[in-house]
Amino acid sequence: MSAATPDGTTERSPAEVVALYPAHLETVPSFLETRTRIAAERPVLQFEPREWTYGELQAGARALATALAARGMGAGDRIAHVSLNSDASVVLYLAVATLGAIFVPLNPAATDEELGYLLHHARPRLIVAQPADLERSARIAGGLVPAPALMSSLELGVDCASAAQALERIAALAGGAVWSPPLVRPDDPVVVIYTSGTTGFPKGVVHTHRSFILAAEGFVSRMHLQPEERLLTLMPFYHINALFYSLGGAIAAGAALITGPRFSASDFWHLAARTAATQFNFLAAIGNILINRPRSEFDPAHRVRKVYGAPISERIYRVFREEFHIPVLIEGYGMSEIPGACAMPYAGPHKAGSLGRVAVHPRLPGELAEMRIVDDNGREQPVGEVGEIAVRTPMMFKEYLDDPRQTAAAFRDGWFLTGDLARRDAADFFYFVARKKDIIRRRGENISGVELDRIIAEHPDVLEAAAIGVPAELGEEEILVAIVPRPQTHPRPEDILSWCRGRLPAMKVPRFITLVDTLPHTPSHRVAKHRLKADPSVLGRAFDAELQSARESRPPPKG
Repeated sequence: MSAATPDGTTERSPAEVVALYPAHLETVPSFLETRTRIAAERPVLQFEPREWTYGELQAGARALATALAARGMGAGDRIAHVSLNSDASVVLYLAVATLGAIFVPLNPAATDEELGYLLHHARPRLIVAQPADLERSARIAGGLVPAPALMSSLELGVDCASAAQALERIAALAGGAVWSPPLVRPDDPVVVIYTSGTTGFPKGVVHTHRSFILAAEGFVSRMHLQPEERLLTLMPFYHINALFYSLGGAIAAGAALITGPRFSASDFWHLAARTAATQFNFLAAIGNILINRPRSEFDPAHRVRKVYGAPISERIYRVFREEFHIPVLIEGYGMSEIPGACAMPYAGPHKAGSLGRVAVHPRLPGELAEMRIVDDNGREQPVGEVGEIAVRTPMMFKEYLDDPRQTAAAFRDGWFLTGDLARRDAADFFYFVARKKDIIRRRGENISGVELDRIIAEHPDVLEAAAIGVPAELGEEEILVAIVPRPQTHPRPEDILSWCRGRLPAMKVPRFITLVDTLPHTPSHRVAKHRLKADPSVLGRAFDAELQSARESRPPPKG
């Protein structure tokens, strides 16, 4: 039934929204086809200045699938995409899914070494690259046997003035070939998302048609998406947030997706206003950038009413509601392996600092996911106790690409072990504590690096903070915090330590403070703490609070 929203408007329920469209076959091609059958002339994709209708997008996907088949591509083949976001990225993904092949989106900002690892691990039959990365991709993949074919995204019309022109160019690629789509099944793999590699080499997370669609429809429930919605994403399509939530969610609701090549903080609000965006997603890094930008960049003509992101700090929540005039902010939890595992209930209650409750789905009764808090032996922890999040859900990934050992190690008795520590309250709301590998072991105590990051980043002169453990002289670890100051500020390490002493117990106050210009980030904007730990200069140039205290306590020299 239609219901009032947190901002006072009335909208269809998630179940009513998905019921607007015929039943699909739990495959991506049928998913798009059912929406096109009802809304062929409705806009579905905008990449300035091109705007595609559902009918054009489906025609483009089918034509490109025919062209790829004519070039020898078939079911099960891996097709890599090295590019910034564009409408061609979406057409290619849908074409690959129609072909029964596997889409492998890769980060064009990766170094040659990083891209080499990904291409050699994925072993694609075809690489589709933006022009700037075509030659580089060919050179890096040169050692693969068999050598992959190459295609420039120019062949997909990324330089065309309109979607109609791009569609004509894609149709010409098929050269009049006749092709019958293969039988695609719900449990066939459709996409490989590489993990961020926060602790080492990325893993290829394989998802099926079914898990993609369940996550997409789940996002309709999470954000109460409407057919009139215009979802804006500037997050990359090699990230599950953009591909599963924004693109998948838009198609599930019969809504429209707006995308651009990259996030620009200075242009963000103007882009949102001129494209009439109503919803967007962010990660904490993007949220913090926006709330710290000059307010002269803010465009009050925007129509954004809903935001999904994580984690949402009290300051982000307050600024987005009070200064950016966005009434609905929903925090959630998921990973590449388990998209959309839980989220704050859309209609409430909303609990500060919580990840929310387990996921629901508009077509399926009850809870879509199961979440437990377990100890190292797999025993469920009581309410309030900290343990590892274990998840079981039909949105689960299929496997890690070509890595049965890592796949088996990720599960215990059918439950996926997330590596994240959390606690649960009596109302079944979950609260994130830390990554297991982001725990600093100091003098017999476990200290959450995430907690320190959050508290220190609240200092008015701190733009970003990252706490890591460094070796202690007597064993275990000491706390080092790397800090990026806000522009035009010059915080002293002593000021940061004073801030910490007023907000943290003595055990959690860092010993070392290092001021840096930037922090290393993964493609999903998380701090790559393993790279900080591997850089000896971070500790070598740090301010040492214990050494400074020892110097200050020395008696003055006699005479």
